[in-house]
Amino acid sequence: MKAAAPASAKWNDLWRRTVSALVLGILALTALLVGGWLWALLVLAFAAMLTREWITLARPVSPMARTRFLALGIPYIALPTAALLWLRILAPGGPNDMLFLLIVVWATDIGAYLTGRWIGGPRLAPRISPGKTISGAIGGLLAAILAAIIFALIAAAAWPSAASLLVIILIATLLSIVSAIGDLVESAIKRWLGVKDSGHSIPGHGGAFDRLDGLLFAAPLAVLIVQLGSAFTHGIGIPLWM
Repeated sequence: MKAAAPASAKWNDLWRRTVSALVLGILALTALLVGGWLWALLVLAFAAMLTREWITLARPVSPMARTRFLALGIPYIALPTAALLWLRILAPGGPNDMLFLLIVVWATDIGAYLTGRWIGGPRLAPRISPGKTISGAIGGLLAAILAAIIFALIAAAAWPSAASLLVIILIATLLSIVSAIGDLVESAIKRWLGVKDSGHSIPGHGGAFDRLDGLLFAAPLAVLIVQLGSAFTHGIGIPLWM
């Protein structure tokens, strides 16, 4: 019988993930605050990394399926790239919209990772990603909602009304769930391809897809939410966090 791994083994990659996340987080926040060309440069640089990884992942695919696989990568990368540029540069909420999205996605990832490793329990989708647990999914969602409320309190400098609070919770829930779905979709693609990581460019995480999988799904939804708000504000739109 194979011996069970010690509890500490579950946290072996924590320091690498933390350092990588801090470096990427500082880089993203700096570009977000500066905006303009620096934000566009960062987003396009990650888009180039994603494109390179997708082409690399397509190499072992059979010739008949490779064309369809490569074609799938166009909307998979282009839509979130356009969404990320729009949210920072054109959205009515400006940098706060983009920051709200990042905080919700990051909180989902961190909450799911820590809760799943700490509590464990039944697997969420064992055939797709054996490492993901139901407790992690719940923890990620709760962390996202809490982070969204805290951000809204700081950004608005006042306690939101009951209606605003419900809207914040609803938006954070939708973004968090879609972010988690993006994570599962990327895991399903890797499982189909028979690879563990999409690449090796980010220590502790794997490749760019492994780090950005949730954001790729959540960013277009964030744009849709802001645009839908325009119908109730005579075209002005509403910030994500209000």
